[in-house]
Amino acid sequence: MNENTEVLIDLKGSLERVLSSIETVKDKQDEMATDIAKIKEAVYNPDEGIYARLRELEQWKGSSTRLIWIVATATIGMLAAYIFRGVLQ
Repeated sequence: MNENTEVLIDLKGSLERVLSSIETVKDKQDEMATDIAKIKEAVYNPDEGIYARLRELEQWKGSSTRLIWIVATATIGMLAAYIFRGVLQ
């Protein structure tokens, strides 16, 4: 065989490997794009996303804080009434 033919065969093999690598990168890039789209949907979905869950937790925290203050105030008031009733009698 001619030396040029061997070089061309090696070059063809190298090009095929490069093309195969490019296809693999392209497939992985498509897979990553799909994964990123799923992440964006999970984060930004207004009804079930992370922001919606955080909003629900903040609302729950606000209402539970109010409830705790009401219970604490009522408990302190009942203790004060019990003490004053005991002292005055």
